[in-house]
Amino acid sequence: MTLISAVVPCFNEEESLGLFADELARVANGMMEADPSLSFELVLVDDGSSDGTLSVFKQLSVQQWPFTIRWLSFSRNFGKEAALYAGLKASRGDYVATMDADMQDPPSLLPKMYAIITEEDFDNVATKRSDRKGEPPIRSFFARMFYRIINKISDTEIVDGARDYRLMTRKMVNAVLALSERNRFSKGIFSWVGFRTKWLEYENIERVAGESKWNFFSLFLYSIEGIVGFSTAPLAIASYAGVLCSVIAVVFLVIILIRALLFGDAVAGWPSTMSVILLLGGLQMLFLGIIGQYLAKTYIEVKGRPLFIIGQSSDDE
Repeated sequence: MTLISAVVPCFNEEESLGLFADELARVANGMMEADPSLSFELVLVDDGSSDGTLSVFKQLSVQQWPFTIRWLSFSRNFGKEAALYAGLKASRGDYVATMDADMQDPPSLLPKMYAIITEEDFDNVATKRSDRKGEPPIRSFFARMFYRIINKISDTEIVDGARDYRLMTRKMVNAVLALSERNRFSKGIFSWVGFRTKWLEYENIERVAGESKWNFFSLFLYSIEGIVGFSTAPLAIASYAGVLCSVIAVVFLVIILIRALLFGDAVAGWPSTMSVILLLGGLQMLFLGIIGQYLAKTYIEVKGRPLFIIGQSSDDE
């Protein structure tokens, strides 16, 4: 038998879980009818939800489905990246799909993804949005700018519009799990480990229930995570800018000395001098902040705390 695991990280997805399970069951039934050697498992990860997500997990697990259901519940909210890692670690499948419960990752694509990965010798079938329909224009603009910037300063390609929805071979999943870093940016990790990847595009789909947990500020912090995790270019930029500012400062110093010697006017030019001081001070604070980001990530990694703590799981039932 060939086992396919569907890993679904959840945070306050009480309203959408039932709809997702019904749709996944429909797709799984169709795939198993076409290929009786297939079997499915659904791995649900509760990322410290404050609604009834965990209760829905327990209700779903005692119902009859064409797949087995296993679930984990964190002791608190550790973030989607930790939930995704926990789900991959718990999965047992020969092939593993990562997807969201809000139906923005349509299970109906799974048959096509499975056909590609088994018939065309790919290790990874990933999805990306062909448009950003329904997304606020400002958010779309900054998202596109992020992808442009990170692909210019990083050796790891991050595909614009890429989603976490993908189907991977066990070999690739094991490679991803080998990267146990605490500061995780899965889109970069999936790309960094390599393997043959085919991309499937589809139009953006609205959530079936609930609200997005990502706001502009959380996405901004997530983008910083990606840049710091997959590029040291900001540190190089800080160094180059420091050298440039030093050269400019020396040139200004020479001009001021010559002017004082020739004209004896030490007071004139005070506004411009203060402007230069404020500019240099601002740049120093900016670059100290950049260095601080890398030091903070290093500090977190060195402490070696676990990515997550499991409060309950279906294995305890």
